[in-house]
Amino acid sequence: MIYLTLILAAMVAASAVGAYLKNRTLTLYAGLITGVTILFLLFGGIDGGWFFIKLVGILIVAALASFAFREIMALILSEDGAREIRKAPLTASFGILMILLYAIAGIFAPWIAPYGEAEVISSAFAPADENMLLGADQLGRDMFSRLIYGARNSVGIALAATVLAFLAGTLAGLFAAVSGGYMDQLLGRSADLLMSIPSLIFSLLMLSIFGTGVLVIVVVIAVIYSPRVYRLTRAVAGNVVVMDYVEASKLRGERPWYIVRRDVLPNTTAPLIAEFGLEFCFVFLLVAGLSFLGLGIQPPTADWGSMVRENATMISFGEFTPLIPAAAISLLTVSVNFVVDWMLHRSSGLKE
Repeated sequence: MIYLTLILAAMVAASAVGAYLKNRTLTLYAGLITGVTILFLLFGGIDGGWFFIKLVGILIVAALASFAFREIMALILSEDGAREIRKAPLTASFGILMILLYAIAGIFAPWIAPYGEAEVISSAFAPADENMLLGADQLGRDMFSRLIYGARNSVGIALAATVLAFLAGTLAGLFAAVSGGYMDQLLGRSADLLMSIPSLIFSLLMLSIFGTGVLVIVVVIAVIYSPRVYRLTRAVAGNVVVMDYVEASKLRGERPWYIVRRDVLPNTTAPLIAEFGLEFCFVFLLVAGLSFLGLGIQPPTADWGSMVRENATMISFGEFTPLIPAAAISLLTVSVNFVVDWMLHRSSGLKE
């Protein structure tokens, strides 16, 4: 209680200093932290107050790490790249940092994880100790090791499905915009038909029929999300194909592939890259949801969705370890959205 009182006194003093120096940002944040901490103390007691203080500390550490990462990237990149990265908000820097850490965990999982993906090293639901940072799962496997391997499996499958859906939807949308006529109508009505089917019901039906192999999961999810990519690509490319330089290419007798590659695609890249990030989030959540329902990545392969399902009974005993894979899913989704928001802001041409 003494330390908590000292922290509150420091926040009040910081708010007073900010008011004296006419620094609205310092006054606002210090006063807000003080007020919310008092509310947590009133409704949650000492534990509630400490929970909020720890949460604020985590946010401060994340902001400092994002700032340091942004400065390091500015030193590594070229002059133009350094200028762009320094203008990026801290949320975008945090998103890039988290995506990079996830990529490192997935690529180097066998070297980072202390134990094998399916290696049984302890009793079921053993608590965390010096050998197991997060304890053991329902079979006695190291949760931390499976969490690291899950980054490779969950993110890898979601990325493969997103790339396949994006390639199919983008190519179909570009050629529909350039060709027009019956081809445009046929592709448009086919996309409408697929989009009218609920994605979860369609994926559960297809996986029940064709099995739950990795290739089947990737293809089914790509079929589900490619019409969405097609719709956006067709709308964006439709505004480009009416431009004079595209008409000039048609009058020169250029083939559709040349027009798509040289005239249309370079002028639709920015919104398509942003859409790729959004589609990845949707695909990633669908993969995790299918695994949670038992129709995604199958055991003993580590997957964050199945890890939540397999260890959900631990929550009844006050153990929040099963929520760590769910937090990993949420953190990656939020990080990708931070980067996508920054990219959309840059492509819109708006000033900071």
